[in-house]
Amino acid sequence: MKVAVAKYVIGRPADFYAFAARQRALLGEAARAGARIAVLPEYLALELASTFDDAVQADLLASLAAIQIHREAWLALFAGLSREFDLVVQAGTFLVDVGGRYRNRAYWFAPDGRHGFQDKLQLTAFEKHTGLIDGGDALRVLDVDGVRAGIAVCYDSEFPLPVRAQCEAGARLLLVPSCTDTEAGARRVEVGCLARALENRAFVAQSVTAGEAPWSPALDVNTGEATLYAPMDRGLPADGIVARTRGNAAWAIGELDFDALEASRVDAQVANDRDWPRQSSPALTRARLDDGLGG
Repeated sequence: MKVAVAKYVIGRPADFYAFAARQRALLGEAARAGARIAVLPEYLALELASTFDDAVQADLLASLAAIQIHREAWLALFAGLSREFDLVVQAGTFLVDVGGRYRNRAYWFAPDGRHGFQDKLQLTAFEKHTGLIDGGDALRVLDVDGVRAGIAVCYDSEFPLPVRAQCEAGARLLLVPSCTDTEAGARRVEVGCLARALENRAFVAQSVTAGEAPWSPALDVNTGEATLYAPMDRGLPADGIVARTRGNAAWAIGELDFDALEASRVDAQVANDRDWPRQSSPALTRARLDDGLGG
């Protein structure tokens, strides 16, 4: 299965139609390259704040409230593009108004009309500081051509237990729409993605934002490279990197071999996925001070 992850340079569309035209061109490129799944980045919908006046653009609360008017059109856009290109689209995230507060919601769309979402669970310091955003409270997996996938929005990729629960529900692919504004942040998500791939013997597909958007308090500076990760084992990349963007490339696209992934279990160099339960044994759930007296 070919999977495409975007390195999305934040733009400043004049209106929703300009935004939609760019999404169509971008996803069409991924489809023509043979991708079955395309992953767009976290906070993608905030690009639509540029369609409002300067005062709204500069105020996060005002931006979040304003873009809600586009939500139904957003859903229709990506549902239509998924059908048009016969492509499963993970459309980044849209901060959805839920009773006056917001959920950072990662929607997905399938060509057969199915769609769903995964809310971001863990909030970053920035998101907490806004006082506007709540974390999600449920985990989901989706099915793509018989392959199960989960979604971990950016910071969520740094937490092993929810991802482990998705993998125990059958996920062998983790989609990670992300947005980071520092090299340290980009590195943290990269390390999280590699660790989740290793622990669970799963592929991880991370999209990123790129460029600068000084008009937006959330999209101001963007770092990182879109990457497809694999567990480091026999028959798989030794460095865990299947594909990664470089320079101005908009997509990293790679063939993910799920048969090879399953085959690697048989002759594994290490088996973190199978050995995972041992760390929860009663003797290993609490450490004690070694007083050095032997025994």
